Amino acid sequence: MITHPDKVLFPDDGITKGEVAAYYDEFAEVMLPHVRNRPITMERFPSGIGAKGFLQKNVVKGFPEWLKRVETPKKGGVVFYPLATSRRDLQWLANQNTVTLHVWTSRTPRLLHPDLCVIDLDPSADEPDVLRAAVLAVREAFAELNHDSWVKTSGSKGFHVVVPLRPKATFHDASALAERVASIVIDRDPEHLTREFSKADRGGRILIDTGRNRGGATFAAPYTVRARRGAPVSAPCTWDEIESGVVHPQSFTLRTMRERLAKTGDLWADLLPRRPRRASVTGSPARRS
Repeated sequence: MITHPDKVLFPDDGITKGEVAAYYDEFAEVMLPHVRNRPITMERFPSGIGAKGFLQKNVVKGFPEWLKRVETPKKGGVVFYPLATSRRDLQWLANQNTVTLHVWTSRTPRLLHPDLCVIDLDPSADEPDVLRAAVLAVREAFAELNHDSWVKTSGSKGFHVVVPLRPKATFHDASALAERVASIVIDRDPEHLTREFSKADRGGRILIDTGRNRGGATFAAPYTVRARRGAPVSAPCTWDEIESGVVHPQSFTLRTMRERLAKTGDLWADLLPRRPRRASVTGSPARRS
């Protein structure tokens, strides 16, 4: 049961907590295979996105007995990350005023073995043509290294490009691959691309962020809502859509995803494991054309 469903979480759009929960319920079938058994960091907005939210990864009280969690070590202790393995798990997360689900690139019980390598393109300015060229350059660099790649909108300012990894891959392997791709694209276009994380040091260039490939790092889950005006969704798209420029980072929203999915289905379906992975717990695809 969703408490206070009439609470407005997106004040400029009149989108309520109940509407966010309904979104996660309606699209649970398509979202769950992508987030299942991945540790989740919740981005929560108890007073709506017009006020300051916070990130929560440790769930130690106030949760139902059926919610699955996974214990991971941290300096001086442990963290109990929530997992989403069912529709009601997504509803519980939504009831905590969670707008965005940020997930690991690995799944329990194989937390040391990421199944995705992620490149996050984070622009400093609104330059759609430059951003599009950068995303396509990342695709080409992966292709030169014999990796097919998939793409999705971030729902924020940029795009995420991902490739699946072999079962025995480590975070070292994922980071090394991402760094190699970053080196290739930045060497070819240093005027527009950079590794500088600080915005003050970017000089208006696009950050090629490889940091999502470290152990414990997260990225916005496929089909998650982002805490921005209009409730944009981080949604898979096709390379044809990138090439033609018809898709931008906030093209798809909570209120347009029904029509989008009815038209395209899950464009990342081929990224999913063929068999569901069982957790050990405490409680046309966008590939290279």
